Amino acid sequence: MPNIEIKKDTYCIGIVDWNIHSFHGYSLARKGTTYNAFLVMDDKITLFDAVPEKFKWDLYHQIHKLIKPEQIDYIVVNHVELDHSGALPFLVEKCSPEKIFCSPMGEKSLLSHFHKPEWPVQVVKDGESISLGNKEVHFMEARMLHWPDTMFSYIPQDKLLISSDAFGQNIASSKLFDDEHDLNLLLSEARHYYTNIILPYSGFVQKVLSRVKESGLEIDMIAPDHGVIWRSHVKDIIAAYQDFSSQKIRAKAILVYDTMWQSTEKMIKAVGDALMDEGIEIRLMSLKRFHHSDVMGEFSDAAALVCASPTHNNGMLPLMANFLTYMKGLKPKGRIGAALGSFGWSGEAPKAMAAVLQEAEFDLPLEPLRVKYVPTHEHLAQCKEMGKDLAGKIKDKVSVQTD
Repeated sequence: MPNIEIKKDTYCIGIVDWNIHSFHGYSLARKGTTYNAFLVMDDKITLFDAVPEKFKWDLYHQIHKLIKPEQIDYIVVNHVELDHSGALPFLVEKCSPEKIFCSPMGEKSLLSHFHKPEWPVQVVKDGESISLGNKEVHFMEARMLHWPDTMFSYIPQDKLLISSDAFGQNIASSKLFDDEHDLNLLLSEARHYYTNIILPYSGFVQKVLSRVKESGLEIDMIAPDHGVIWRSHVKDIIAAYQDFSSQKIRAKAILVYDTMWQSTEKMIKAVGDALMDEGIEIRLMSLKRFHHSDVMGEFSDAAALVCASPTHNNGMLPLMANFLTYMKGLKPKGRIGAALGSFGWSGEAPKAMAAVLQEAEFDLPLEPLRVKYVPTHEHLAQCKEMGKDLAGKIKDKVSVQTD
């Protein structure tokens, strides 16, 4: 993409990855992503962040459009994960920077990744600043957003926060700024990104948001390393992160399932019908159709997760086991769970799913429901009763949150 001046003498020189299909374990088949890097032209020419190794020449040519790469004095590494540092060895070789700035944990990560103790790494601690000439950079540690090494870089003269992975979205677009997109779409993509990457660290997010507020930083632009740059809706994305990190829920249930001969599908559809009859919003999602990350994206603000699988080889079907492993690792809090499924011989799947939900600290107000082979009208009536009971529990849960 073309280099774009986002503030006076500060350029976004990132790369659009149009064709990526998987990122951090979740699906991007329709969206792609960007790897934003930023170049500040000052007495000390400074590069903030980099790109994956496979795009090293692309970034090199982006830099070359503005300056000779060897003119770069400083490189700031806000986050060492390889989608932002993979090109770093190449850049250090080509640019020979005077200094490479990173957090204390960043220093350890750089050494563990690249094994280059001779690099001119200078650790900057939380609250420290450096001068680039006309501009300064203030550093704030943002641990676990979403790695221990993560830090923010703030340029007060521009009221610009370079935020690493925080406030990002996976969007591949030639339109760089938030006001060039539909805001609701952006916030939806930001939620999807948050849920699949940052959700386990929500407590850390709230601490960082509090520190940003207490510090009194004037921010009129947030430049994340993925997706669009926030210039018109800064308050909206900060408020959204406050909302995401508090894990607010609403009267919504995600019904996720796999089925072999459609018996389990009939059961969960009956549960869904009863939930809708009780005024609960639902989303029915087959794991043969939806990637586990898309299910989590929908689940981000739902009060309940209903899991359904037939019993297969004394357990649940593999797609359900995969989803539950993924979901458990993201540590959603304050949710209701339920499990059901058909069986032919032994019928362990519902209890196995319920056990994972319990390990993930879900409330399980209802016993797992199972039906042998093909459900009858009486069996489906039991499923509807389960849905009705679950609706009451959802309403109670949401009511407690809003009190």
